[in-house]
Amino acid sequence: MSEPLVIVGCGGHGREVYGVVHAINEAYGEPWKVLGFVDDAPSDVNLGRLSLLGAPFLGALAELAGMGDEVRYVIGIGDPRVRAKVAAKIGRARTAAAPLIHPDASVGLGNEFGNGVVLLAGARVTTNVTLGRHVHVNQNATVGHDSVLDDFVQVNPLAAVSGDCRLGERALVGTTAAILQGLSVGAGATVGAGACVVRPVPSDTIVKGVPAR
Repeated sequence: MSEPLVIVGCGGHGREVYGVVHAINEAYGEPWKVLGFVDDAPSDVNLGRLSLLGAPFLGALAELAGMGDEVRYVIGIGDPRVRAKVAAKIGRARTAAAPLIHPDASVGLGNEFGNGVVLLAGARVTTNVTLGRHVHVNQNATVGHDSVLDDFVQVNPLAAVSGDCRLGERALVGTTAAILQGLSVGAGATVGAGACVVRPVPSDTIVKGVPAR
């Protein structure tokens, strides 16, 4: 029997998450039934793009609170800071955030994933990796052995997190960026697209370039 699911956020990333659900349903016999999307401030453009997918818009985030505990949710918002705020608004009392792993993602042995984790197509997570709540690993990004990604971390497409790395809450790793072995990225920090991190990144900072500064 399919579990009911609501996607929070109808922007581009939310619609990509919808694609993950569709791929999971095609591969595994429809474990999910998407009831629709909720969003507090959807643009007309995104609502139009949503309608092209045939997915219903249910209204503001408050609609989720009125649904039964059997309804799962996933936050389809790419900005990790916004994702954290939305999760706080939903509240820890609702623990039904669904983990979604695309059939074309690769997951090794001994990993630990929190509620609301999303792995998109081509994501690679090797072994003994910990992903906190609502961590998103995008298309063709990699996370190496023994790394820990705290809650709400965002790893953008084609980025590479090497082994034994630690990424703090709400950190963002930009497209094609690389973090070398054993390094840390502090909470709320942003690693710019194409950057190569060769030393620890302090919390709430932005680094870019090769090497990243």
